Amino acid sequence: MTNGPESNHPPESAAPAHRRRPRYAGKHPRRFEEKYKEHEPERYAETVAKVVASGKTPAGTHRPIMVAEIIEVLSPQPGEVAVDGTLGYGGHARELLIRLQPGGRLLGLDADPVELPKTEARLRALGFGPDAFVVQRSNFAGLPQVLAAVGIASVDLVLLDLGVSSMQLDDPARGFSMKLEGPLDMRMNPQRGQPGSALLQKLSAKTLAAMLEENDEPRSELLAGILAGRYYATTSALAGAIRAALPRIRPEEKELAVRRVFQSLRIAVNDEFSALETFLRHVPACLSPGGRVAILTFHSGEDRRVKKTFASGLRDGVFAEIAREVIRASPAERYANPRSASAKLRWARTPGQH
Repeated sequence: MTNGPESNHPPESAAPAHRRRPRYAGKHPRRFEEKYKEHEPERYAETVAKVVASGKTPAGTHRPIMVAEIIEVLSPQPGEVAVDGTLGYGGHARELLIRLQPGGRLLGLDADPVELPKTEARLRALGFGPDAFVVQRSNFAGLPQVLAAVGIASVDLVLLDLGVSSMQLDDPARGFSMKLEGPLDMRMNPQRGQPGSALLQKLSAKTLAAMLEENDEPRSELLAGILAGRYYATTSALAGAIRAALPRIRPEEKELAVRRVFQSLRIAVNDEFSALETFLRHVPACLSPGGRVAILTFHSGEDRRVKKTFASGLRDGVFAEIAREVIRASPAERYANPRSASAKLRWARTPGQH
């Protein structure tokens, strides 16, 4: 007999064994991988709200910057066709999608194969189906080719947010942040190109000095002479080398130098200036009459390129109107989200009516 306590087989209806969440050291999780509540914000809204209220961005998420200002200058209307060229976490896209309905359409682009599927799933869960929301994995520099591929002749508005998403900054495995130990990678698309460690090893001191100078680093030649042509496997190794190269300056100035070097290297790894210049050349032809383009920059080199292109476009009649002054985040937003402090917003509109 096989009934009673001597049975060797559990009943068919037995529930699967409960699996405990892996333990972490200390009272609160510190490592990126352990912050389970913030990685599932839908399940732990109260925890995420506390993090946001403290002026921080929850790990694995992103807080969209200058949303109200962007909506004002782009003025999305129901039935229009829009492009978010840097989809990221989808915060700006969500606000655009709401205002484009009914009948409107948003094309979302992003080169990051890690975050793009997550963002698409997040926006689909809000009810935006394929008629309203189209996703393409692409850098924004390829906008004309993407529009041709999906059968869109022109669009009414385009948004670029050139900041690095918090999901990328907060993940040590992506190698973007000087604050976290990780491989010195920095690639927006980890499947393409070479990581920062390999690029830095190949750079000459002259080339690196020019990169740092464009990023307003006052000690560009000194740092380039020490860093160029050397291999740093991790973000901590590079940050430590920068700090060691500047022993006599104040700690806050030293950290600014680390930030400038990291930013310069990231821009080079992803060829960001070239991509922006390509986009700026082609975006007027992608816009319908009265079309609007808005670009959010976080680097002086980016802002200079946008400002110069918009100004020349106005002189040549390519644009009918441009932002006369740069738009900055409000004091309240800068206080609530310190990552918005360096943001600059510029916009332009093509001739005609929308």
